[in-house]
Amino acid sequence: MAFPHIPQIGGREASAPCATVWAVGVVMVVTPCPAREAHRVLAAAAAAARIGVEGLAASMAAAAWGVKAPKGVERALRRAVEAARTSGAGGAGAGTAPARPLVPSRERTEEALGRFRGCRAWLWADPADERARRAMDDATYTLCVLMGRPTAYEALRAAELRLADGAHHAPREMDGTGLAV
Repeated sequence: MAFPHIPQIGGREASAPCATVWAVGVVMVVTPCPAREAHRVLAAAAAAARIGVEGLAASMAAAAWGVKAPKGVERALRRAVEAARTSGAGGAGAGTAPARPLVPSRERTEEALGRFRGCRAWLWADPADERARRAMDDATYTLCVLMGRPTAYEALRAAELRLADGAHHAPREMDGTGLAV
């Protein structure tokens, strides 16, 4: 899957701050996560790869144009995204019996999931768009609260499974992005 366009200024690739803003949007889409968490993911990946966040963003931007990123950078980014997807798994209260969560109505789940998907598509089309990032943050927060999950990835999986369980067939398998296939 190709990355969407990288911001252009005067026919040239945008400066490092613009590339960083773009990279935050891309991480928000692929993880999925809110902007604050996307910044943390980029910072963690940059630290693991022993480069600056701007260098990581530039490497991501170059990869969008077909330039192969160094293995260490790719690996660090992959690991940081995976860590963000699973960060709520062993959090507070681990070892105690989980409370039985309230189950949202099917209609409310469909509405929140539809809003999330719409915001995700909008942000994917233009990762540097501030309004799209804010909308994605709001949709992500709503989905997490509604599904009672600590991470957007887990909330997305729970919503997909909730809707699949309501249908008259077995729940579908999830792919690496948390979407039903």
